[in-house]
Amino acid sequence: MMNDLGQIALVSILSHLLFIAISWWALQAIRLEKLLKANHVFQARLLYILLAIFIGSSVSNFFLDYLQWSRQLPLILQLAQLVKF
Repeated sequence: MMNDLGQIALVSILSHLLFIAISWWALQAIRLEKLLKANHVFQARLLYILLAIFIGSSVSNFFLDYLQWSRQLPLILQLAQLVKF
């Protein structure tokens, strides 16, 4: 049980970091500097970082939820056998 929690934590951390990095890479294709005020480099970089974290975390949470649901799917069969539909 405790080992399983450690594995879930490791997969969650790696998933978040991976999807944040992918989001950062994808955001580089957008020219946000045209929407921002001139000479506000720090704010623009901070906005890129926050957007990458927001998008990456959202995608990672979806991925982790989907992974958890797919692992719980066999439990439906066990429940159906107990209830005997």
